[in-house]
Amino acid sequence: MKTLLLSFAGGLLALILFFVIVPIALLSIISGGSSNEGPSGPIVLQIDMRYEYPDQKPTDGLASLFDQTSFTDIITKLDRAAYDDDVKGVMLRASEMGFGSARAEEIRSAIMKLQDNGKFIIAHSQGFFVGGPSAYRAISASDEIWLQAGSDLSVPGFSLETLFLKGLFDKLGVTAEIEAFHEYKNAPNVYKETDFTESHAKAMRELAEGLWSISLVDIATDRADKLADDAVLRQILENSPYSAEKALELGLIDKLGWPEDAARHATALGDDAELIDISSYSPAPLGNNAPQIALIGGEGPIMPGSSGGDVFNPNAETLIASDTVAAQIYDAGENDDIEAIVFRVDSPGGSPSASDQIWNAIKHVQTTYDKPVVVSMGSVAASGGYYIAMAADEIYASRATITGSIGVFGGKFAVADGMRKIGVNPSRIDVGGPHASVYTSTETLTDEQRTVMRESLARTYDRFTYLAAEDRGMTQSELHEVAKGRVWTGVDAQKHGLVDELGGLMAAVEGAKALADIDADTQVSLVSMVPQQSPAEAIGSMLGASAQSMHTINQFSKVIGDERVNAMLLQMQAMEASPNQMALPPIKEY
Repeated sequence: MKTLLLSFAGGLLALILFFVIVPIALLSIISGGSSNEGPSGPIVLQIDMRYEYPDQKPTDGLASLFDQTSFTDIITKLDRAAYDDDVKGVMLRASEMGFGSARAEEIRSAIMKLQDNGKFIIAHSQGFFVGGPSAYRAISASDEIWLQAGSDLSVPGFSLETLFLKGLFDKLGVTAEIEAFHEYKNAPNVYKETDFTESHAKAMRELAEGLWSISLVDIATDRADKLADDAVLRQILENSPYSAEKALELGLIDKLGWPEDAARHATALGDDAELIDISSYSPAPLGNNAPQIALIGGEGPIMPGSSGGDVFNPNAETLIASDTVAAQIYDAGENDDIEAIVFRVDSPGGSPSASDQIWNAIKHVQTTYDKPVVVSMGSVAASGGYYIAMAADEIYASRATITGSIGVFGGKFAVADGMRKIGVNPSRIDVGGPHASVYTSTETLTDEQRTVMRESLARTYDRFTYLAAEDRGMTQSELHEVAKGRVWTGVDAQKHGLVDELGGLMAAVEGAKALADIDADTQVSLVSMVPQQSPAEAIGSMLGASAQSMHTINQFSKVIGDERVNAMLLQMQAMEASPNQMALPPIKEY
């Protein structure tokens, strides 16, 4: 029945793709062949921050057919806009539900650079409801902040929520046979505990306090000359929500008005400029003589293998496939026109072997081609995400980046008792020794099997800390003290020697320029190493889709919108694929 339903779903998807998506794509291709000149004269760029942008542009599956704007696209375009005389300013539509602390920091830096180059920034919000301070922090440096009348402004602080599943597992008869190195490697706690352990609570509390402090410093700096009284900003924000009128009185916003009013105001400030979306903005090309720096992206969990074009492929779109990313690094190393590599990492971790493969590719390019590699950490670069970054000549992290989590966990889910409750009796015959069923059996581990598993995990942790210590210029014992699975903000990671500089993507590009002896005033061309699929290739690969059951669940969890559920499903899927995992616990920032 399961196979029949999946086959039916796959066939239905193929019909939809063929009779709906394919004609739309073909029409898009045809219409794209006509001349479409951009605006002439002054322009104001608009960014809708309510949209959940991927960190990097999708290169596989259905999303690759469309010109989807990524967060790195926005950052690089804003950097070019700072030097574009036609761009008079930027109109920001603020998010109501949170934006991400590291992203808020990068947007804020881009805003300040635009202002330094004579551009104005107008921001409009229809209310800040939940999501911590990131949505407000992203726009707090704007020249004017507008809030729609009748809305509330709420910036109460941080809440890091974890869903613990042990109670559910107990009722189902499932045991999480997972071991971790060391006490701060808290990903297995989701399955093994009913609440925070002492070390888990300590790590999360200090992480939240660090992010809150960083946010308060930025907001206080940005609104220093606009706050209506001398009250401590922390007290003002923690006492929110406020009505729009009260927020104006306190100096947290500058004007009340509708989005259309703010947009008209922005275009008037820009000498009757045309308002265009950031996705439609195409900066003038720099020319063939501009120095080239490769921009390689890695977003999502790290898994072995190659990226696919199948919409149901677990390696498509939101996973870092080690064969694919390593090949891009090698290609950039071999390309004589590429003077440096910037590797953008936004990942909670994943497979140790896949992480090792990408780490080795970076070392190869450094030693064989003497080409500098600089890492830009996005919102998260933890565990395996740190592993693939640690070999870089320089590592840049935003102050609010979540990184570290140097550790490992592994194991399985023992479901035999639960199956027996419904009349299914798992039984097995092992051939080849007492360890044949360590990771495959549905039964709980024997003491001997647990010892074997822990020895394997210990070797993985030892290699991780040894290589990290070597790359970061520490002894292994020094590195161990800041490892143990502990997560850090970018600020704390720099203090502990895990990253070199604080800053976003464009700061990393400047760092790469310096290492490649490119003059600081020279604009560089950022070159993607991703081979682009033709529309026919992308459509053809998707029509051959094979609906894999676990990934179907992942897609469904995305539809229902809970990132924590999706993160836990990815962890469960990853442990089925590989016994050892280096990954961050599923954290949802509020």
